[in-house]
Amino acid sequence: MSLDQKNSVGAVTPQKAHFDAPLALQCGSAFGGYELAYETYGTLNATRSNAVLVCHALNASHHVAGWYADNPENIGWWDNIIGPGKPLDTNRFFVIGVNNLGGCFGSTGPSSLNPATGKPWGADFPIVTVEDWVNAQARLADQLGIQRFAAVMGGSLGAMQALSWTIQYPARVGHALVIAGAPNLSAQNIAFNEVARQAIITDPDFHEGHYYEHNTRPVRGLRVARMVGHITYLSDDEMANKFGRLLRNGSLNYSFDVEFEIESYLRHQGNKFSDYFDANTYLRITKVLDYFDPAAAHGGNLSLALEAARAEFLVVSFTTDWRFSPERSREIVKALLDNRRAVSYAEIDAPHGHDAFLLDDPRYHNIVAAYFDRIAGGLAK
Repeated sequence: MSLDQKNSVGAVTPQKAHFDAPLALQCGSAFGGYELAYETYGTLNATRSNAVLVCHALNASHHVAGWYADNPENIGWWDNIIGPGKPLDTNRFFVIGVNNLGGCFGSTGPSSLNPATGKPWGADFPIVTVEDWVNAQARLADQLGIQRFAAVMGGSLGAMQALSWTIQYPARVGHALVIAGAPNLSAQNIAFNEVARQAIITDPDFHEGHYYEHNTRPVRGLRVARMVGHITYLSDDEMANKFGRLLRNGSLNYSFDVEFEIESYLRHQGNKFSDYFDANTYLRITKVLDYFDPAAAHGGNLSLALEAARAEFLVVSFTTDWRFSPERSREIVKALLDNRRAVSYAEIDAPHGHDAFLLDDPRYHNIVAAYFDRIAGGLAK
């Protein structure tokens, strides 16, 4: 992503919030003494009514906008959406990004020390859920003195969190922006996640999740996991347009070295990802995706699951997103309409696949900007 310095929030500094009280988890255990890394952009108004929570997807973090002074190349993953004069305008809104519990970018996670053993948690770190994340985020909001969010926003896994906020804390959310999301994962999506997990778990350097103690990392498995995931983020048309059947050296090598440009691209993505992401975190976040299913507690009825929601909604999908297809977004829209909730729906004809929610599509950005204009018009001053 290139940096738009004129409309950027500028150099940012991560912060940490500490929580001593145990957090009750869906798995039945409680987890206490944890930290959440977060960043904020803009200014909280006098009535504390202009806060927007941005929830991250699988491989992202709290670093949503701006850059770091010691590493200007590290630009926030949604910097094209968030900043002065951008769709989520930090001249009007106070924006919060959080690295969720179990992450590997500063929040307590599997690579953190377990105070009971003095060693990294590793495989002993609990498996958490979207609902656990939302409860932890609500605690952070309490610590920041924010009783109600003007909006909760996210794409992909972040969209699931935004949706869950409206169910778990209906009185604390004014608007929810559910972008490139789904009410649960399809069997095909769970299958892709399992292939990725097996690549990591069967890596000889995995050591049953306690690889930190062996001074190694399951790099090979993590590379393959990322390659599998990345294929699902792009549409067939996008891969054809970018790479087609182009050969790196213009002719076949009759070997198993990199020959096609798409192979080179996937290996590059896998290598880059394995340099900075923690394998135990990857395993857990894919499980977070697999487990999310708010309708399950209501006999599979999504309309009943969303009955508690009181927020207004913007739901956005992309035509070539075959991982979280428009049909899945329309399921959410129908369930909201069944409950007579206010919902706007946009289906963007874009060629980019699932990654479209991160890209610079003017139609998409204009819809988000218009929606936040409406939110801003209703803020208490």
